[in-house]
Amino acid sequence: MRMATFNILHGRSVHDGEVRLDRLAASIKELDADVLALQEVDLDQPRSSMADLTALAAEAMGAVSHRFVAAIAGTPGATWMAATGTEQPGTAGYGIALLSRFPAVNWQVLRLPRIPFRFPMYLQEPGKVLMVDEEPRAAMVARFETPIGPLTVANTHLSFVPAWNRVQLRRLVRDVRGFPGPHVLMGDLNMTPPAVARTSRFRALAAANTFPADVPSRQLDHILTDDPSLRGTQTSAPLLSISDHRALMVDVVSDTAP
Repeated sequence: MRMATFNILHGRSVHDGEVRLDRLAASIKELDADVLALQEVDLDQPRSSMADLTALAAEAMGAVSHRFVAAIAGTPGATWMAATGTEQPGTAGYGIALLSRFPAVNWQVLRLPRIPFRFPMYLQEPGKVLMVDEEPRAAMVARFETPIGPLTVANTHLSFVPAWNRVQLRRLVRDVRGFPGPHVLMGDLNMTPPAVARTSRFRALAAANTFPADVPSRQLDHILTDDPSLRGTQTSAPLLSISDHRALMVDVVSDTAP
């Protein structure tokens, strides 16, 4: 069973700055994942042709189960507010998505702790201190019936603020362990493997540098488990035609599968 996580940068290419839906669909098809976690996903945003990028990805991979959860309602970089899940149909959103070729037994949205005030932070781009209004963060958790048995999978995109992303990861791990195992946690955690391992006590199913996409020097994207029966076999981090991240994917087997 192939699992993958991919921060899609709302389908934008860093080379020409364009969002082309055909390139997004082609990238998803190339991954050929059975379970796919996506981050930086648009819904009804002008910059991505008012498209439902989750539905587009689901069609491209042949998903039978998929859900989008908005972290923010409105337009990133313009007018937005923290999403609550009670927004009216047609409200523009930006967040994460979880997709599977296997049926989902249930879904659960988790809202993660957020820094509740603006704060100064040095940003490498544009190379100065700016006042930051940190985006809300969420996680999607699903229970899938898979060929290696029932599996609880969580997808998230954590804060880029050092230390705060560790607070979020600890909360997420605590909540995920309340669901039946085996557990797999995927997403853009904005943390390197040593920090992820210390904070989560989960182990990696896949290891490869994923950022920046052209010449990756560090791993920010992760596929983790706390179950000893799950093993990652072949791992890759392909360079695709969209995003500033590479996707991370791994073939997963279970030592206890029937």
